[in-house]
Amino acid sequence: TSPSLLLSSSSVGIDNFVLTPSVNLQAKRDIWVWGSPPSSSGNRRGFADAVVDNEHPHESHWAQFPMAPPDPIIGLTEAYLNDDFPDKVNVGVGAYRCDQGMPFVLPVVREAENELVAEELDHEYSGIAGCPNFVDVALKFAYGEDCVPLNENRVAGVQTLSGTGGLRVFGEVLHQFGHKHIYVPGPTWGNHIPIFTNAGLEVRKYRYYDNATCNLDFSGLIDDLRAVPEGSCVLLHACAHNPTGMDPTMEQWKQISNVAKERHLLPFFDCAYQGFASGDARKDAAAIRMFVEDGHNIALVQSFSKNFGLYGQRVGALSVVADTQDEAKRVLSQLKVHIRPSYSNPPRHGARIVSKILSNEKKTDEFVEQCMGMAKRINSMRIKLRNTLEELGSSRSWEHITKQIGMFAYSGMSKDEVVALREKHHIYCTLDGRISMAVSAWLWRYDYFHLLICMILSVPCQLFQGVTSKNVEYIARAIYDVTEGK
Repeated sequence: TSPSLLLSSSSVGIDNFVLTPSVNLQAKRDIWVWGSPPSSSGNRRGFADAVVDNEHPHESHWAQFPMAPPDPIIGLTEAYLNDDFPDKVNVGVGAYRCDQGMPFVLPVVREAENELVAEELDHEYSGIAGCPNFVDVALKFAYGEDCVPLNENRVAGVQTLSGTGGLRVFGEVLHQFGHKHIYVPGPTWGNHIPIFTNAGLEVRKYRYYDNATCNLDFSGLIDDLRAVPEGSCVLLHACAHNPTGMDPTMEQWKQISNVAKERHLLPFFDCAYQGFASGDARKDAAAIRMFVEDGHNIALVQSFSKNFGLYGQRVGALSVVADTQDEAKRVLSQLKVHIRPSYSNPPRHGARIVSKILSNEKKTDEFVEQCMGMAKRINSMRIKLRNTLEELGSSRSWEHITKQIGMFAYSGMSKDEVVALREKHHIYCTLDGRISMAVSAWLWRYDYFHLLICMILSVPCQLFQGVTSKNVEYIARAIYDVTEGK
């Protein structure tokens, strides 16, 4: 049962509503009553008293709302769009683009979508746990078809609103069942912190990346994991760590698994780039499968935004490995309890696309081939960027750019250098120096349509670009300029 919204008045009258905690005994969680604490003047302001406050009879219900700070990525894009420099470049976009800088749809996704349209399917609700066939193929995609817990029905799985929704649901479940904190790598995807904070968890960090060497701080990572409280939940990036692109080797993953077992830690994998990172879906899932084989009852969230290019469809899955079938059923029931009052049930269209592809051997082979093409193209941009910087005579080592994998290059530029890159050369990346390498040499009919729209609206094609074959040299020269002071 979801918590109900309660209104409670103080002893002095209905116009003094306050925000007070109450407890929903069925849900076993704190809930809050609308209103606000007393101000310095002693007046309490809130939604309820906004209606009856004689001092402000015409004030809007929303008058006390402060302006929230802008999202860093959205703010970056807005600044880019407002820049009238003709050769501006946006390398902050966390989405794959063709070499013309336009959105890219995998041909196998377009094929599956056309088949679904021809089938004239209904638009009924899915269940709380989502589309069963999608959950089945999603779990096999990550865990492998020979996974023992999967074949013994010991894995509880649900469809979620991409990876973000799965992270929030599991964060709430952790909080409800006694976890007070979660450990995330430093740095990590920026949204991890507010997601888990809003789920009621204290977010703590363990060392992961050494900015001085532009490399994995493995000794710091191991030392920190050994020091966390026993039984803690630890978030791990399954592959293509965001934002650094620097992953542990399989030998290092084995050591992490051993420490997690020693400390009885709960490994929680965030898998957002399977197949997209290296081009090999099995290789990208190797850490997940190793931990399961080592006997960990892991939790896993999957996103199908990047690897299938289904950004706007919000396709994801959340799963938990249990000891027994009965335990898996109980875990599943709790996942559903948290999904129901949050978004009730997930959308079907994107899940049907993934199901149609991964349920068909031919389409799966096409998907693997196209994923490999994207991964190779990104790697070629990494090599070109590094080589150009070295040819320019940079005094810095740029080896880390080609050691990293995935969508982003963690450049190692300082905040001041990033600002100079924007102000002097009109190149927009996040303040931590993260650069999107996601481009493609392929251009299909869908992209030509968008190019036509850009021409009609007189919008430059750079609107959606990342690093492309046409701008990589310009980007390299600009980076050289701000890092060498020349």
